[in-house]
Amino acid sequence: MSQGEYYVYILANDRRTVLYTGVTNNLERRLYEHRSREASGFTKRYNVRRLVYVETSPDATAAIQREKQIKAGSRAKKEALINQTNPTWSDLAADWFKP
Repeated sequence: MSQGEYYVYILANDRRTVLYTGVTNNLERRLYEHRSREASGFTKRYNVRRLVYVETSPDATAAIQREKQIKAGSRAKKEALINQTNPTWSDLAADWFKP
């Protein structure tokens, strides 16, 4: 796969009851798709829009493997990962799409 920067991210709904893990090479575009409800499916259905965790990788294959590793983990492991870098579960992209 091509070189660049790849992002593995976790989104949560406002009540922090639903988590979604994804991977992309353009985090801002992908998050816009989730928030504008252009991305159909799980995130649209459960209103999962808050960026609560992100890590980067220079390698697409490694990013995809990491996404699979996170998805395969328990909810407790995902929460621990988020709590390590974002203990308040703040929306890390809260200011990205202001008018």
